[in-house]
Formats: sequence, C-alpha cells, structure tokens
Amino acid sequence: MTQSSVKKLAILAMMIALDVVLSPLFRVEGMAPMSSVVNVVAAAMMGPLYATIMAFGCALIRMALLGIPPLALTGAIFGALLAGLGYRFGKHNWWAAAGEILGTGLIGSMLSYPVMVWFTGSAQSLYWFVYTPRFFGGSISGSLIGLFVLYELDHIGITKRIQKFSRRLFPCQKQSLTFFTPRSKPPCH
Repeated sequence: MTQSSVKKLAILAMMIALDVVLSPLFRVEGMAPMSSVVNVVAAAMMGPLYATIMAFGCALIRMALLGIPPLALTGAIFGALLAGLGYRFGKHNWWAAAGEILGTGLIGSMLSYPVMVWFTGSAQSLYWFVYTPRFFGGSISGSLIGLFVLYELDHIGITKRIQKFSRRLFPCQKQSLTFFTPRSKPPCH
C-alpha cells in the first residue's frame, strides 16, 4: 500500500469519525444536520466517490452503534453523492450544498418510504412524503452550516494547506475551496 493511499484512508477515517461523533450530539429527532455538514465539507475536500464511501461507512456505524433505522443510509448516501457531483461539476461550494439538499432532502426522503415499509413490514401509516419535511430541514440547516465551515476554512487560511495536501492525494479534485470564486478544471479532466 502506498503512502498516498494510506493518507487517503486516514482522511476518510477521520471524516467518518467526525460524522459519527457529531451526528448524535447535535441531532433533532428525525433530522441529522451535522451529517449534512460533514457531507458538504467531505464533498468539497474529497469528491463524490470518497464522500459517498464516507457517508455509507458512517451510516453503517450509526445504525450498528446507535440503533438508528436505515434512514441513515437513504439520507446520507444520496446527499453525499450529489454534493460531490455538484461540487465537481458546478465548480462552486454552493453547488455542493444544493446537491446535499437535493440528494438528502428530496431523493433520500422519497427512497426512505419503501425502505421503511420493508423494515417495518407495514405500509398502513406511511405515505411517500412523510420524511420529506424533516429531511429537508436537516439538509438545509446542515448545508448552510457546511457552507459557513468552508468559508471559515478559507478565511483563516487552512484552505491553502488543505489544497496543497489534497493536490497530492486527490489529483482529480477541484483544488480551490474558495467561497465565491469559480474553480478551474482539475488536471485529469
């Protein structure tokens, strides 16, 4: 295993640990805004693949240790994937937040209905939009906090160090985490 892949796995493990620790601490029943915060930051730092792997690993750990239903999977995975794709193709942090809101708030909430029907074995009291308000509330508040975190990282200068480190580890990622400036294409596209 190369030193680069060890560093990638270390960053991935650190983001998973951060998500697992923060999600239950700042949680409103039915909403996990801190998961959205970490998804937006991970999407900007690591891209769609690693952000999705991070969300999947975190959801499995939260389900196993905290007894959270499979809603953790449906919400986190699609939010992280679309946040990463939004950041990659939108070339702006706002697109990562929009991808998180769309992925978690709409797609994740809609897919939660069949998952919970399968999980509970009953469709009597559930309907398709039952999870949408809570998922939207958590993803909107979490995405806004995530944008603030990215802005502060850029403002205090940590962004330059993250960019320098990320250039070596994630060469296909957009390297700039600046808040209001569009990004240039990465060297591998």
